[in-house]
This record gives sequence, C-alpha cells and structure tokens, in this order.
Amino acid sequence: MKSRLSIRDRMIRSITMRRGEIVLRSDFEQMGSQSQISRIFSDFVKEGRLVRLGHGVFAKARISSLTGKPVPREPLEVLAEETLRRLHIDAQPGQAQRDYASGKSTQVPVQSTFNTGCRRISRKLILGNRTIRYENNYSARS
Repeated sequence: MKSRLSIRDRMIRSITMRRGEIVLRSDFEQMGSQSQISRIFSDFVKEGRLVRLGHGVFAKARISSLTGKPVPREPLEVLAEETLRRLHIDAQPGQAQRDYASGKSTQVPVQSTFNTGCRRISRKLILGNRTIRYENNYSARS
C-alpha cells in the first residue's frame, strides 16, 4: 500500500522521531531517488532544520538566539563521535585529549582529533571554520 504522505513529510517525521543528532543521507535511500533526497536535504538546510557537516552527513539544528542562524544542537565533538559510530568506524579520542583527560598535560586541546587505529579516513567533518582531524597508527605498524 502506498503511503499518503509525501517523501518530504515522511523524511521530516523520520528525522524528528530519531534519537540521535546525526542524520545520514543513506538512511533515506529507500524513500526516493538520489536527486529527490538531495533536493529535500538541500531544502532542509535552507530552512534551518539541518546543518550539513560533510558529504551525506547532517546534524539536527536549532536557531541561535545570538545570530538567528541555524546551529547544531550539540557541539562538533559530540556530533563527530556519533557520526563515526553510525558509520561503523571505531575511533577513540586523539592523543592530546587523552593526555589532558588523564592529567599528563595541562594544555587544553584546541582542535578535535580522533584516533582511528590502523584505519585511514578521508571523510571530512566541517562545521563553520572547525574541522575534525584524524590520527592513526598506520605508520606505526611493522
């Protein structure tokens, strides 16, 4: 039986009912063609419902009380962690974050970094002028 709701309405309902903050484009592949889904995501970004973090990765948004522009509901570090988990990428906090958390260093890490073990990642997650960086143990392998 065909749904009476449009693709757009089904996507809005799906996004609002989701627990997490991250919405992947691949979550909606079964709802329509790639061009339809892309167009609707583009509309959601223009409307301020979502913020684009990277290729096929969006975060739920709210309107900032300071600027009046859409901003994610969670900080970039939390969004990056959830994104990597949703993409089935095992990642730990970077060395600088681990040193600060354990007390080895008193310097607060400025940039968010994730250690991906022996896996190389080329995916970029960007929000404004902030970018998530990756470090790996690839060169440490013997």
